[in-house]
Amino acid sequence: MYVLERSEAQAVMDEMHQALERRLECSSLEPCPVEFTRAVVSMCATQSCGKCTPCRVGLKVLEGLLDDVLEGRADEGTLRLIESTASTIYNSADCAIGYEAGEMALLAVKGFHDDFVHHIEHQSCDFRRRRHVPCVSGCPAHVDIPGYISLVSAGRYTDAVRLIRKDNPLPLVCGLICEHPCEARCRRGMVDDPMNIRGLKRYAVDHMEEDYRPVILEPTGKTVAVIGGGPAGLSAAYFLTLMGHKCTVFEARQHLGGMLRYGIPDYRLPHEELDREIKWIVDCGVEVKLNTYVTDIDKLRKEYDAVYIAIGAHNDRKLGIPGEDAEGVISAVKMLRAMGDDNPPDFKGKRVCVVGGGNVAMDVARTSIRLGAEKVTIVYRRRVQDMTAQVEEIEGARAEGCEVLELHSPKEIVVEDGHVVGLRVEPQIIGGPRNGRPAPRKADAPDVTLDCDVVAVAIGQAINSKPFEDLGVPCQRGRIVANPDGMVPGFENVWSGGDCESGPATVIRAIKAGKVAAGNIDGYFGYNHKDEITVPIEMPQVQYKGKVACARCELKEREACERKHDFDLMEIGFTEEEAKQEANRCLCCDHFGYGAFRGGRIFAW
Repeated sequence: MYVLERSEAQAVMDEMHQALERRLECSSLEPCPVEFTRAVVSMCATQSCGKCTPCRVGLKVLEGLLDDVLEGRADEGTLRLIESTASTIYNSADCAIGYEAGEMALLAVKGFHDDFVHHIEHQSCDFRRRRHVPCVSGCPAHVDIPGYISLVSAGRYTDAVRLIRKDNPLPLVCGLICEHPCEARCRRGMVDDPMNIRGLKRYAVDHMEEDYRPVILEPTGKTVAVIGGGPAGLSAAYFLTLMGHKCTVFEARQHLGGMLRYGIPDYRLPHEELDREIKWIVDCGVEVKLNTYVTDIDKLRKEYDAVYIAIGAHNDRKLGIPGEDAEGVISAVKMLRAMGDDNPPDFKGKRVCVVGGGNVAMDVARTSIRLGAEKVTIVYRRRVQDMTAQVEEIEGARAEGCEVLELHSPKEIVVEDGHVVGLRVEPQIIGGPRNGRPAPRKADAPDVTLDCDVVAVAIGQAINSKPFEDLGVPCQRGRIVANPDGMVPGFENVWSGGDCESGPATVIRAIKAGKVAAGNIDGYFGYNHKDEITVPIEMPQVQYKGKVACARCELKEREACERKHDFDLMEIGFTEEEAKQEANRCLCCDHFGYGAFRGGRIFAW
């Protein structure tokens, strides 16, 4: 007997697997579907154990048929043969390698039928589809990410911010709290690690050389009422103002910002920083009416040429268990709203149970620690890896002293003399997927009671759509119904967007909703101003760089033992050295090309 050591060949194979994983993680959002399907089938064929004919032989046959499509040798009969071959493999293969490959091929042929037909008829990819740089495609607002990174690299920070604000009027906010979906598709990940795009955005905002005002087009005489002063409403008002329309924002609360103020704690997004960014937008010419709750949409329709409903999702969701009305039970929405109004609850010396597994739950737990709670327990019915919260938020909560009790579902809030004294939870065991996520079920174990003084419910947000529904605005499952262009059916000059239309989502998606609404409202007025909102910036000369591996610079945080005692900003921005090194890692996909397609190559520049 002897101890097996990893051979040199195994080490090389491990490196090849890791390289393949990196490529899959940062693949383009819009590759050629036929080429991608062929690559997947080919990879699966190399993994076949060879014991069953459908997998060993069938995948090679399927690979050859897909080659025929790509090489211009196919006809309509080839498509039918691909579908029947994939179906046979899927139904008769002995293991997952075969049937999953067959299933993916079937999905591709049915889902991208037009692309397959285009290859057969024209021997090329379908170039009618938009081809964005992967990071730009991954950003809901389609911000010119490579452009502003090159400006950061050149030390031109004001120009970088100007370029960001062409598509996103809230760069300071996004530099601090954006979930950065763009980074998931960054092709630098093929070399080592994706670019730290959010960190570079924050550095540009923090180091602007001077303030500036955007170019505002000539007044059109058109007026727009925006209901809601959150990220969607502010974005719509900003872009409409740039287009020359007069906008008035109606906000029900005493401050603008929506969930940016009433849903994100100071230690992540300081109020003074948020106020500074909002003031910059308002100073562009946006009129604001605070503490104004809109109850008559018909009146606004008569007074304004268009109305945009962006009320967000500010209501809480209930657990639906006994004891939920007891004193000591608080919703995450109400708690964070109180923090936004500088009216924090008193948690000093109390034991707090936070129910939920999203970013809001982490915000509530970490806020409770800062409010002096003696003990904070996060209760979640699935596993930690199933939480929707960002990994850094979960790790940050744990570092600050929060406990995480996974696989326990709330069953009853224990009450004595009308006040919470505990939370009874039911142990769970994880099972098969349901709606795309592993679903828990009751485990064969007794219930557990957690002693606590406060139960904070953070299981999602609801939309206060009932007042609008009463006014005749169509709603479905609590959401305001809108056409693909945002216009509300039956209301010719009314649009809706953001969380109240899509359901609770991220800040950057709300910004996108406002941007799209502004463009469509402008088109409704008979204009096409969106093409005139440009930023005439001379871009730095592009030089090829980044081929040599260089690790990603990460944003640092203050020590947990220090930051958990205050609400000061916990994250530390880049130094100049870090920002320059990180910016120089960009592969400049927008200049050097980012995808070779059959029939030609497309460049963004």
